[in-house]
Amino acid sequence: MFRLEAEVDRSRRDLLRARLRDTNTAASPVLRALRGTPAEREAPLHVWASDDTGALAGGLVGHTWTAWLHVTYLWVDERHRGTGLGSRLLAEAERLARDDRGCMRSRVETWDFQAPHFYRRQGYEVVCVIEDYPPGITEYTLTKRLG
Repeated sequence: MFRLEAEVDRSRRDLLRARLRDTNTAASPVLRALRGTPAEREAPLHVWASDDTGALAGGLVGHTWTAWLHVTYLWVDERHRGTGLGSRLLAEAERLARDDRGCMRSRVETWDFQAPHFYRRQGYEVVCVIEDYPPGITEYTLTKRLG
């Protein structure tokens, strides 16, 4: 017999994460080889752009993990859209991930009303489409080989 509970419990969440990590490490030689190496840890990667007044014009927030760049947010102020700033931010993040951190691939999630066409123009390929996430919106996952 089992008792199911639905509650927020940080200590059990951490215990579950540790047990899943241990199980995955035992099951995967790749994950086993990563344990204890610098590549095992996520490392933040941020790129910022300021305009000539010093105001935030755009930015990219992401992280690297193993040999991947994960782009979490990419935003360009409306005044600067269409100037190539988004492409420059993304290219700089990819360069840093590739040249300084040894990343070979990049990934991003975006919604249909955001930027799937922008990422395709930057060489990304759609690898997953999730309709109605959230309802009425389609989410895309895109990846790219770096270099």
